[in-house]
Amino acid sequence: MAILHKARLVPTKLELLAAWLPGRSWFAGQPDAAVERVAAFRFDDPAGAVGVETMLVRHREVYHVPLTYRGAPLAGADEHLLGTMEHSVLGTRWIYDAAGDPVYATALAHAILTGAGQADEIVDGVRRPSDCRARGTGTASQAPVVHARPAVRDGDPTVITAGGLTLTVARVVDVSGAVPAWAADRERLAAETGDVPFTLAAAHI
Repeated sequence: MAILHKARLVPTKLELLAAWLPGRSWFAGQPDAAVERVAAFRFDDPAGAVGVETMLVRHREVYHVPLTYRGAPLAGADEHLLGTMEHSVLGTRWIYDAAGDPVYATALAHAILTGAGQADEIVDGVRRPSDCRARGTGTASQAPVVHARPAVRDGDPTVITAGGLTLTVARVVDVSGAVPAWAADRERLAAETGDVPFTLAAAHI
């Protein structure tokens, strides 16, 4: 489960994303675009040290932006850093595009390959309802653990490689429910905010 705090964030997640997204090759919006939150869900870090949140935001298109929140910089990952945030409970947090974070790669692989779902979100001891449901299609009993920082090929989709594991991550989301060619015949992470599930990522070992 993900233990969350009611806190003030400076800057906010959407402010960080609005500054970062225009620099991505796969973003089709304007440089000064305001982005709108569509939905979000979290994965669990078993060590309890890293926050792992997937955000879906909209500006013309729906974009898939997984983020990791850390209490200290991730060595060698400056190219994936969105910026820092002051959290009124936890202090300074370093916010990363999760594609370059081994904790995210491990969590995503686990969800896709074992058929696991998102983490329960607990705020002040109470489970918070989620506005997005996500679950993998796999049936494996376990998935690889990624220890080293993975290699990342940015784009839409973004390709993450670590050892013999390849994770492919959609950036622009096809909310029609059509399975993209790169995810066909592979185990996938599917999510839904309504009645139609859409593909966010796929895995190959």
